[in-house]
Order: sequence, then structure tokens, then C-alpha cells
Amino acid sequence: MNGPDIAPGRVTPAEIERNFSDLHPPMSKSEALVAADRCYFCFAAPCTAACPTGIDIPRFIQSIRSGDIEGSAYAILSENIMGGMCARVCPTEVLCEEACVRNRYEGKPVDIGLLQRHATDPVLAASRQVFERAAPTGKRIGIVGGGPAALSCAHRLAWLGHESTVFCRDGKLGGLNEYGIAAYKTVEDFAQREVEYILGIGGIEVRTGVALGRDLSLAKLCRDFDAVFLAVGLSGVNRLGLDSEDLPGVVDGVQFIAELRQAPDKTRLPVGRRIVVIGGGMTAIDVAVQCRLLGAEDVTIVYRRGREQMGASRYEQDLALSHGVRIRHWAKPVRLVGKDCVSRVEFECTREAAGGSLEGTGETFAMNADIVFKAIGQEIDWDALGASSAVLGVADGRIAVDARRRTSLDNVWAGGDCAAGGKDLTVTAVQDGKLAAQAIDDYLRSGR
Repeated sequence: MNGPDIAPGRVTPAEIERNFSDLHPPMSKSEALVAADRCYFCFAAPCTAACPTGIDIPRFIQSIRSGDIEGSAYAILSENIMGGMCARVCPTEVLCEEACVRNRYEGKPVDIGLLQRHATDPVLAASRQVFERAAPTGKRIGIVGGGPAALSCAHRLAWLGHESTVFCRDGKLGGLNEYGIAAYKTVEDFAQREVEYILGIGGIEVRTGVALGRDLSLAKLCRDFDAVFLAVGLSGVNRLGLDSEDLPGVVDGVQFIAELRQAPDKTRLPVGRRIVVIGGGMTAIDVAVQCRLLGAEDVTIVYRRGREQMGASRYEQDLALSHGVRIRHWAKPVRLVGKDCVSRVEFECTREAAGGSLEGTGETFAMNADIVFKAIGQEIDWDALGASSAVLGVADGRIAVDARRRTSLDNVWAGGDCAAGGKDLTVTAVQDGKLAAQAIDDYLRSGR
């Protein structure tokens, strides 16, 4: 059998530029005014209730109508400091826009996500700070992680007058916003521009290339700082549990997205002709679509359950289909085949058994593949946390927290993907950071 057909340059530079351009171009001023006029400005607005960060959506849309873009941005950013990124990547179709009254009765919601981008982009582009720090409190908080939860917490603490030090294992801040989101969703280095805006409030020290468990310990953080916030994400990759899983050509989907996001020239990125993606969430969709944009000819997502059970929203599934990605449901991988590299995946068809559990039907099929991507979720790398894991409460495989994101340790909070009970979204991570910062502020001022 011939080797895998993996090569760069399957599409031209012009096609790369077009394929990876902005998925949703920004609205013009006139388009934004027309969209804003569709808002009913509901009392006790269901869209606001559906927003995990509680943005007053009618208020920011009304500000757009009145021409007060900075006021609109303040209404957004005061609740969600990453409102610019969330306007690009938040699944609005199943959150605020699904709850929109227009959607209920007309089948088309107000374009809340695009309007949010219209309000926040000019403020971030001009680096106009709409926040002022409170008087310094002299308190210092150690924050571990560089993603949305960490940055949200650091910004809110700075706004409240505290100082923080952010310890990030990566070379850049941003977390999955920088390393884990499809390139066509956040173009022109937006993730880093948003980070710079957040840090612009002041009072936030950044130390990159520093990892908990390797370079610092939780015990030392608790000694050195008045409080600690953990936002370490999910750095462990779930395995398929199959023999030959370490064959060349079996690739972690998150790693692929990170390499693509950091690539200075996408025409040099190698991609297979035949791609199989195992999983049903946003990572699976992002991997599959970007493989197609790089020139892969045959891309199939295989998911163990049905369309309704997929973690990716219906909109994202339809986006993949529109790019020529096939999605095959009700099948699980049972064998990876290959000698020097993977060449084929064998699957068993599945069905839902009594009680909702999954069982195999005995029917099998195989798919040839140059690359097989694993996109079946991530988990906390407890080993990387070192001794931290021995003193923290655990729930559902993640750090146990209360409603205000406090852990089992009095002066330690946690949020984002590493904390139990979250939904692994940028917007919920931002809310975790905000809630933790407010709880830390209360603790530092009252001692409780």
C-alpha cells in the first residue's frame, strides 16, 4: 500500500486568503442601524437572561441607535470584557438570539452578535479605555492560566483596585482564543489585540512560560499572594483507547488548530487528501472545515451518537456541511490500521440502548485516511498540577467550586474549563473569572 497522501500547497495563496477571511464581516453603520431598529427593547429581556455574562442587550443596542458607540461598548465590556471575541465565537444561535422575541414569532432574531461586534470593535481598535481603576488596595492575587477566565478575573480585579500576577504556561496570553479557535473566526490577530486592551487597564503583571506543577506550586502561590485564582484549562487530551493510537497520522485536533493559528504561511501547511475526524463538538467542526479550506478533498466527521446529541450547534454543523464536510452519525472507532502510519479506521455502528446508554450493533465499516484527527474532548492534566491535585476538591473530574467559584481551600478560586459545572465556552469562562474576582474582592475586604 502506498504511503499517506499528505502535502502542502493544495490550494493557491489567493484561495488561502479567501478561505481564511472573516467568516462574518463587520456591519456597516447603516446595516447596524437597520439591525438595531428590529429590537423591541423588551422589559426583562429574555436575550439578557440567556446571556451567561448578563449583558444588558437592549441597552447596548439602544446606544447604537442613538450613536453612542462608546456607551454601547461600555454596556457590553462592563459585563463581558471579552465581548469582542464573544461576538465572533459565542454560539449566539443557541443563547441570546435563540431567546430573542423576534426569533420566536418571525423566525429571524435580531443580529445580536454582529451588533455586539459593531459596538466593541471601534473601541478596541482605538485602544480607548472605558474603565478606570479604583484606588489601589495593596492586595495581590496570583492567577494561573492565560485564557478567558484568567484574563477576565485579572481585569475585574484591576478595576476593583487590586493587583494581580498572571502565570501562563504558553508564550502568548489568550488560551483557546489564541490557540484553539478556527482561524477564519478571529482574523487579523484579534485575540492578541483584545489581550492588549485588557492589560491596558494596568495593575496586571504577566509571566509567560510558567506552569503550575513545574515552575511553581499552589502552596507557594498561597504564601506569596493574598488570594489565588486557578484557570488552568484542560491540557490533557482524551484518548480513543485503541491499539495503535500513537501511530503517525493520528493527530490531536486541538494541536492541529493551534499550529494552524500560529502558522505565518498557511500555504506551507501539509494536509491529507483523505481526512477522518472523530468527535462531535466544536473542535471537530473547526478541524474538518479548516482541512477543507486547506485543500483536503475527502473530509468526514464520525460521531458516536446522533445529530441532536452533537456538542457543536446546528449552525456549526450546517457550516461544515456547506463546506463539503460529510458527517456520519451513530458509529464509534474500534480499530486503527497501519504499519508505519495510519491508513484506515474501522468503525462499529452504534445505537441508543435502554436508559440512554450506547451500544454497538455488530455492524462494521472502514474508512481510508491519510490523517485521523481525535476531537473527543479534553481533561485536566492532574499530573501537570503536581501536588495541587491532592489538596483540591474534585467533582466530575474537574476542580470542585461553589456558586462563587471558590474551591475547597479558603483563599483559592477556580474557573473556566478546569472548574466543574461549566460549559466549556469562552463566554462562560469570562463569567467565571468575573464572579471569582467579585468574590475575591469581598474576601479581601471582609476576610470572609
